[in-house]
Amino acid sequence: MKKKLKICIVRSMYNSTFELFQSANRELEKKNITASVIKVPGAFEIPVMIARNIKKYDGFIAVGCIIKGETPNFSLISNAIINGIMKLSILHKKPIGNAIITCLNDDQAKKRVDKGKEAAKAVLEVLNG
Repeated sequence: MKKKLKICIVRSMYNSTFELFQSANRELEKKNITASVIKVPGAFEIPVMIARNIKKYDGFIAVGCIIKGETPNFSLISNAIINGIMKLSILHKKPIGNAIITCLNDDQAKKRVDKGKEAAKAVLEVLNG
């Protein structure tokens, strides 16, 4: 008998992430998985919240939206987050689906909400692989 998977979605509340979150959650629900959800202020806080909860779950889905402004902060923040998530995933041998989208504007973000679904599928494939 397969054990029930414990998945956690860590969702940034900065910028519009609801549809991205819904996309991931719907994919999990198709597989009868009810994910825990942890909300954080912004995408920069996602890696630390995953690190704090890494032993409690089989996998994670990181949901966030970073929109480029007029400063180089966009690139610095995006790189730091992705590097942090990758280190956690490798160190703890747990999949972390990346549904943190990086966009130039709100219109691009709206067109990429399926990235949540893709991240959920990737986590499940790794766990079931």
